[in-house]
Amino acid sequence: MTILCSRNWETSPCERIMTTKKTIKSALESMMFTWGEPLDAKDAADVFNMDWKEVYDLFIELQEEYQQEGRGIEIRRIEKSFQFVTKAENYEYIEKLCTPVKKKKLSQSALEVLAIVAYKQPVTRGEVEAIRGIKCERVLEGLEKKDLIKEVGRSNGLGRPILYGTTEQFLQYMNISSIDQLPQLEDMENGTESFQVEESLEMNQISMDSLTDIAHGTEE
Repeated sequence: MTILCSRNWETSPCERIMTTKKTIKSALESMMFTWGEPLDAKDAADVFNMDWKEVYDLFIELQEEYQQEGRGIEIRRIEKSFQFVTKAENYEYIEKLCTPVKKKKLSQSALEVLAIVAYKQPVTRGEVEAIRGIKCERVLEGLEKKDLIKEVGRSNGLGRPILYGTTEQFLQYMNISSIDQLPQLEDMENGTESFQVEESLEMNQISMDSLTDIAHGTEE
């Protein structure tokens, strides 16, 4: 449908709508820049007293505009949140400009526990330990401190043990928007891909075959 704007107004309704939309998108850019962390569409909508779906659509429009213009800054979506990030292709220039900060790698045991939580969530400590065959309490605590996993509820089992799941931070580390984007176990069994986190985090690599064995409960 084509909407014709009347020229009898000093400022027509269409022009006012477009101005408001442009103003909100400009404000969203400023908010993302200031916030730093992924900005939830619902939180942004509260600022404008708007329906979150309308604001979510404006975020998507902004994201597409940045992609089309090939800017050095991109907008990354993480579920229903959005965040400014640098363009991946510019990594080498940023690396030369900045002194790299060494990050401690996750141990192999931590990576294995993280893989189990990612694919089996929500999962209890007992279930993780049953798959690995060894105690995992301290490993789970370490992953919680790194904000890679979190408590997501309580099981209905005896003693109502804590259920664990992954966090938004985990999605950022994996450079994915949602858990649904993790490789499927069936694909891992038939392919030769590698399960990796971003190189900038200097975390170890887990082979797809290993993850498949872990997810299916194969002993080490």
